Order: sequence, then structure tokens, then C-alpha cells
Amino acid sequence: MEINKDKCRKTAEELISFLESSPTSFHAVEMIAGELKEAGFAALSEGEKWLLKEGGSYYVTRNQSSIIAFKLPEGAFTGFQIMASHSDSPSFKIKENPEMESEGHYIKLNVEKYGGMLCAPWLDRPLSVAGRLVIKEGNRLVSKLVNVDRDLLLIPNLAIHFNREVNDGYKYNAQIDMLPVYGGADARDTFMMTVAEAAGVEEGAVLGHDLFLYSRMPGTIWGAGEEFISCGRLDDLQCAFASLKGFLKGGSHSTVSVYAVLDNEEVGSGTKQGADSTFLEDTLKRINHSLGRSQEEYLMAIASSFMVSADNAHAVHPNLSGKSDPTNRPYMNEGIVIKYNANQKYTTDAVSAAMFKELCHRAGVPYQTFANRSDMLGGSTLGNISNSHVSLNTVDIGLPQLSMHSPYETAGIRDTCYLIRAAEAFFSTCMRADGTGEYVIK
Repeated sequence: MEINKDKCRKTAEELISFLESSPTSFHAVEMIAGELKEAGFAALSEGEKWLLKEGGSYYVTRNQSSIIAFKLPEGAFTGFQIMASHSDSPSFKIKENPEMESEGHYIKLNVEKYGGMLCAPWLDRPLSVAGRLVIKEGNRLVSKLVNVDRDLLLIPNLAIHFNREVNDGYKYNAQIDMLPVYGGADARDTFMMTVAEAAGVEEGAVLGHDLFLYSRMPGTIWGAGEEFISCGRLDDLQCAFASLKGFLKGGSHSTVSVYAVLDNEEVGSGTKQGADSTFLEDTLKRINHSLGRSQEEYLMAIASSFMVSADNAHAVHPNLSGKSDPTNRPYMNEGIVIKYNANQKYTTDAVSAAMFKELCHRAGVPYQTFANRSDMLGGSTLGNISNSHVSLNTVDIGLPQLSMHSPYETAGIRDTCYLIRAAEAFFSTCMRADGTGEYVIK
């Protein structure tokens, strides 16, 4: 089925707006929650009793950086249709007591790496700070999001005159090379005041912070045919954005549609809000319990459930094509990527691949395949980790991109539209186990 070029352009512009409004996982979840609320979803709290109604639409957050939304059908359901992505991206986190004086003339900030990033692209570009503050209001501690939202910092390169061999390869030291300059000597003791002012609070009220650097480079649509999009945090907010659009459009009369965006994938998911937490499992069990279903009925539903783990994939690089597998070679703008790994870094197997391929066929969406070269280690994602808590048929997919884990990544504008269409079809479909090794898709 053909994708309308003008529609893809508009979708890409919406994606850029979403990305630029989501400098951290906290802001991304705030944006997603706002869109769900606007669509009529009711907010739930994990600390309160859930009184769910058939046909209702709900969402719940954890840590302000992970969110799960779901739509209940009218009447009994046979399983859960889950699409999951992650909210975080590699960055630099600001340490406690961050200010460091250098040479009596500079104030720089002490930061540490969050996730595995390409260091070089962070140099010589305008940066700012965003994240979360915990402030004291009387006898209460209140979380408040903050975005300084101006060109505030820069990590300067060393001139080639001082390192003539830099273009032959350089190993960046995060404690030495990657510290951002905040200001001149007069900027001493003002950083937290600057952040507090941006949040509209008193500096003395700030008791805790989760603050990250982010690139200020605006997103752009480019190429001879305006076929590419470049922006920060495409991995994995492109999938979070597209699956949300499909989730809002889709719906099934016999399954629970579940949209999940989990934090901390880039550092292993081992947090209370990550894929290795109980967040997804807790939510599914509470849905089952609130609707008066038994534990056995829950296990029966899980057996007939399906999850799409959506996290971006590597496109073949135009200058370094030899780094890709000889026969599994995804390209931007040519469809959703199904990801395979024999050692289960990706959960895709014959069953889940076949089911997702059939879904794409019905939706009129092209798909491609990815596997690492057999002599190269690849990354992993949240699918296999999540399966250790909620065990169900799962396929790992993504959208093809270049420059993964750079602060400025590149993807194809058509692929966002493909995933929206596939997600809508997925959430409108019932995938049910029907005996050993047999499945029904309707």
C-alpha cells in the first residue's frame, strides 16, 4: 500500500516537534501522558486501588520516566497485545557538586556517561541541561521537570595543532575530554541557581536532581527528495512516537491493547522503571484482577498474548557497508526491520517472525531483516529482558537508522509512517494460541 509523501512529511514534522520537546525521558513521558489525556485516557496511580471498567482507556506512570497505557474491550478478552519501546537515550548525566574551576578562568561541569554513546559528535556543538528536580514545599517533596532551554554549555575539541594524530584515532576519556564548559570565572556558584531559576523555584529548595545534557541542534528534514530526518533521540523515541499514533488509532474487541514506554534500556533496564522491573507484569496483573478474573484466566491470557519490542535498528552505512551482515541488510525508507540473534539478544524466533510478517502483509507494510555479522557483537534491547517477567511470544523490530547513539541521528521519513500503520493493525488484531505450535490471527 502506497504511503502519501505529503502525509509522511507532516508526520516527520510532528516527530521532530515531539523529539525537541523531549530532551529527557521525563519530558518524553510527560508529552506522551499529555497526548493520552487529550485522547480521553484516565490517569491511574500505582498507590491507589484500580476500579477499571470494560471499554475504558487508562494510563499509569512510574518514576515519571516510564508509562503504560491500555484500552479495555467491552466484555471478556483473550489476551494482551503489547507494543513496547524505551524513553531514554545515551547522554551525559550531571554529577552532584558539578562545578569545577579550571585555570582560574573557566567553570566547567563534572559529568558522567549515561549509556554507550558516540563521544565525538558531542564536541563543539551547543548544549543545554534538562531533567528533574526534587524540591521541598513545606513538609512535602515535589518533583518538577526543568529545561534550561538555551545555549548554555559546550564541550570544546582540542585543536589539531596540539594532537596531530587525532584523525588517526583517539580514545576519549570521559573525565578529561568530555566535561562541558559552563562559563568564565564569574560563573562560579551559579549553575544550580540557573537551573532552579529555569524551573521557577528557589535554589535552596532543591534537594535532589536528575539532570542531563542534550544537544541544541534542531531537527531537520533533508535529502534530494526530502527523504531523511535527522534529530536527537530518534533511538528510541521514533518508535515510541509511531507506536503511540498507531495505538490511539487501533483497537480490538477481544484483546487488551497495551502501549508501554520503559526507561533505562540504555543502561541495562535494571531499575524499578525498566524492562527488568515488575512494572509491566504488575500492570497486566492489576488489569486482570480489577476485572474480576482469576489467576488461571490471567495465565491463559498471557499464553495467547503477543509483544512487539520496538527499538531502532541499524541501516546499512553508505560508506562502511562491509560492517553489515552479507544477507540481512536494512535500508532507510524501505520498511520495518525484524531483528534476529541466535543468542537471544533479540527475542525473534520462527513463530514471532511469522506472526509479525503476516501482520505487515495484512497492513500493506514492507519489512526487512537484520542480523549482526557473525564475527561482531551487537547490542540488545528490552524484549528479552521483559520476557523474564512476562513470558509471551515476542518479536524484536525497529526502524532503520544511521549514527545510532550519536546526539544527532538519521532515519527515513517513510519508515515512521510504516510503523504507525503496522501498530494500528497490530492493536486491531487478535493473535491467539490455538494448540501446540498453532496460532490464529484475526
